[in-house]
Amino acid sequence: MLFYAVTIFLSAFLLFQVQPIIAKMILPWFGGTAAVWATCLLFFQAALLLGYFYSHGIVKRLKPKQQWMLHSALLLLCLLLLPITPNASWKPLTPDAPIFRILGLLAATIGLPYFLLSTTGPLIQAWYVQSNPGAIPYRLFALSNLASMLALLSYPPLIEPNLTLHHQAYVWSGGFALFTVLCIFTGWRSYRTAVVAEASAAPEDPAPQPPTRSLYLMAIGLSAVPSMLLLSLTSHMSMDLAPIPFLWILPLALYLLTFILCFDAEGWYRRVWFLAALPFAIAAIGWLMRLDPSERPDVRLCITEYAFAFFIVCMCCHGELARLKPHPKFLTGYFLMVSIGGALGGVFVALIAPSVFNANYELPLSLCCCVAMACLVLFRDNGWPFRKDLLGWPAIALFTLSALLIGALAREMREMVSDSILVARNFYGELRVKQYDGIYDWDGHRSLVHGSINHGEEYTHPARRKEIATYYCPDTALGLVMGTRSIGQIQRVAVIGLGTGTIAAYSRMGDLYRFYEINPLVRKISNEQFWYLSTAEGLVEIAMGDARLSLEREPVQNFDTIAVDAFSSDSIPVHLLTREAMLLYFHHLKPDGVLAVHISNRYIDLKPVLERAAQSIGKSALIVETDDDEEGKCYGTTWVLITGNKDLLERPEFKKAGTPPTPAPWLPVWTDDYSNIYKVLK
Repeated sequence: MLFYAVTIFLSAFLLFQVQPIIAKMILPWFGGTAAVWATCLLFFQAALLLGYFYSHGIVKRLKPKQQWMLHSALLLLCLLLLPITPNASWKPLTPDAPIFRILGLLAATIGLPYFLLSTTGPLIQAWYVQSNPGAIPYRLFALSNLASMLALLSYPPLIEPNLTLHHQAYVWSGGFALFTVLCIFTGWRSYRTAVVAEASAAPEDPAPQPPTRSLYLMAIGLSAVPSMLLLSLTSHMSMDLAPIPFLWILPLALYLLTFILCFDAEGWYRRVWFLAALPFAIAAIGWLMRLDPSERPDVRLCITEYAFAFFIVCMCCHGELARLKPHPKFLTGYFLMVSIGGALGGVFVALIAPSVFNANYELPLSLCCCVAMACLVLFRDNGWPFRKDLLGWPAIALFTLSALLIGALAREMREMVSDSILVARNFYGELRVKQYDGIYDWDGHRSLVHGSINHGEEYTHPARRKEIATYYCPDTALGLVMGTRSIGQIQRVAVIGLGTGTIAAYSRMGDLYRFYEINPLVRKISNEQFWYLSTAEGLVEIAMGDARLSLEREPVQNFDTIAVDAFSSDSIPVHLLTREAMLLYFHHLKPDGVLAVHISNRYIDLKPVLERAAQSIGKSALIVETDDDEEGKCYGTTWVLITGNKDLLERPEFKKAGTPPTPAPWLPVWTDDYSNIYKVLK
């Protein structure tokens, strides 16, 4: 059994280690949004499904030697595709419909290697059964999930901080070459052993009863629900914090851990206790989901609560799934149904929900599906009292509790959009426009909200529509820079991140303000719901697409100021803060130009990152922090000014408002090939 176990372990480790590696590689090409990870997960689930189809098909249709020959040929073909580095030709030219470009990029870069790795689990288990008649292979499935979880958990503390992306790709490719040799040898040994086992086999026992259609449908449902919750909860947490590997890996690792516990031995899943805890877990996720950011517990506690509740839900679903596992003769078909369910959950969250829903309804809908599946499981079990007596107190209690949970989730879905005059979403997330009438007409204003974060406000009274508020008031770093210009001086200003277009209010006749925005929906809303762009005195241009990709294609612009104000909810795309990004900005700035970077964040301290970036390119930096004003018009902000014009930073108003950053030699300079956000968590 040793060779089967080692082969499965290595394949599963590589299968899940490549996921954060390739996702982090392509994340900057698509704006650094959390939806990139959801799309990657969809690809991984689809490839896994194809792998299970392949395993099921060749086991049913080919003899052991033919299986080995075909699989070995495909593995050797994969070696020609290494190393796994995405081709730059896949960089998008426009921000429209990135999902299919991401899927195509992944298919071209890691498609065949990932597909063959995904076949290993069920195929090696089938080979083990062929060469060892009567053996039970399900512990190999648990071993596979253990390796997958270790691959994920080792990435943030060991791989990401110590290896650049370039080196990660080459190390992984070396591991795949080793796996190829091991898998070919194990297959050769297996088919030779299978021939001997077949020749010496005793008379067969009566044929086991094949699984019913009902069992297969339950297997699909019980695997689809945790898959839906995995993607929707990961997207929810990433949008509010940052699209970083840790927040991708934690839910996926817990998801795999429940597979390990449920398929390793029956004792881990205590049915009564976990099903009793399920309503509380669902209620906890719903409660955390609806909390305002100011009301949430500490970020570490918040993540812990999400993780524990998610673990309970997955244990219930995967525990019930393990109870359905059929005779080993039918294991490839059973795993195929499990894979179909996982893929359906991914398709719903990553493809259907962004196209059908105007808000992020998939998380509460996933929780509702959890409740429905729990009820179905209980009513299918003849040994439980719910089915025996539909009018008894157990059934009434179950119905009541289920109705309360679903009702609360439905209410949350209504409240998500009830206070908004416009709600819309696309690949880049959900946007809402909220209207606040105020006590007097003079105070009325509307705001643009992405996730839980305000991305700009504007007063609705005609006399106040050009007033500058929120993060851009005159006492902020950006306001100070804009206040230094002399009368009659024409400026060229670039702004990375459009929002409501507030910064355009600083423009004067003859100025050029060019906004770089990746989300087409933001451009539409800022033009139709706000007035900053239409009332700007200077010329306003909007360049659609990722800012870095757009700037890389443009000739030198000679900007006076570049303001980096790009947020995805409360997270700042990392690729806009690297040394290469800084060099690109200063390539487009005048020699005495100023780079202003908005880094306000509840959970991440980016001041050391900017200090190291400025120091690495020989520029000076100044941190300007402001507090909320008494009227609620101006928000507390943190901006970092970076410039080669030291005289500007020596001016009295700048010295009074800001402080030089504290040197951070302990933090490596972030580059496109290396970043580690864990060192700068607050």
